Amino acid sequence: MMKDSLREVLSSCNLCPRHCSADRMAGGTGYCGQTAEIFAARAALHFWEEPCISGTSGSGTVFFSGCSLRCIYCQNREIALGNQGQVISLERLSQIFLELQEKGANNINLVTPTHYVPQIRLALIAAKKQGLTLPIVYNTGGYEEVETLRMLDGLIGIYLPDLKYRSSAPAARFSNCPDYFEKASLALQEMYRQVGDPVFDASTGLMRRGMIVRHLLLPGQVGESKRVLRWLHDTFGDHVYVSIMNQYTPMPQIAADPAFEDINRRVTDEEYERLLSFAEMIGIERGFLQEGETAKESFIPPFTGEGL
Repeated sequence: MMKDSLREVLSSCNLCPRHCSADRMAGGTGYCGQTAEIFAARAALHFWEEPCISGTSGSGTVFFSGCSLRCIYCQNREIALGNQGQVISLERLSQIFLELQEKGANNINLVTPTHYVPQIRLALIAAKKQGLTLPIVYNTGGYEEVETLRMLDGLIGIYLPDLKYRSSAPAARFSNCPDYFEKASLALQEMYRQVGDPVFDASTGLMRRGMIVRHLLLPGQVGESKRVLRWLHDTFGDHVYVSIMNQYTPMPQIAADPAFEDINRRVTDEEYERLLSFAEMIGIERGFLQEGETAKESFIPPFTGEGL
């Protein structure tokens, strides 16, 4: 894809399942809230991913502003709404990838990248020509179009998607997308087609290729989470890793809205243990779990423009 093709795609943007058809080249915005300009909030080493992603040196993470999901409980809400960040050029994005490599990053980690896929593709190709050799991590909420993912075929080494819901009701209520599973299930299968079974560095234990699917347990949603894990295991078996997370933290926007009173609390130890027991019972062996007081920890870095 050259820059002329980029103009064609972004003049009627249907990169995500929202299919807004916004003319982002002319300054229009769709659901993600972003024009064709690349808007990012941070580019720095990040230590709060799964151990095989962060390692001890950190993951070279670029946080993009805007989001095609904007879940009501989002911890990165200030950038998901597109209110935080600054414009960077395509050439600058490519240089950022190389700078993160020079800082000792284990990989390049693209957070919420969906609405910038055409630009990211061009920036990655340019950076690779200039010596970028790190695995590229595509870190997404899972609400993706297969055709958009195919633009990245051969460029992404590690897919790190969420699978948030199996049913349409919670997807509609919490993320305003009743078709979430319909789209995410196809997207995850395309991701696996591209990267295949997990490959690790024998000396460091870092993932070099493969897929880790994250699932965040929400308060009162153990049944829904079981349906998610059942589908994942039935579909992929032990060919992908599953990261089962208990770090849900009620954010101010939840406390301010009585309609979400039922999730204005942390997940209990009993809820999480029930889900982990279920995962073991159905045979999930390749996975990550969270221990300790994760809900009291801050996984939100300062979005001050560092590294941009």
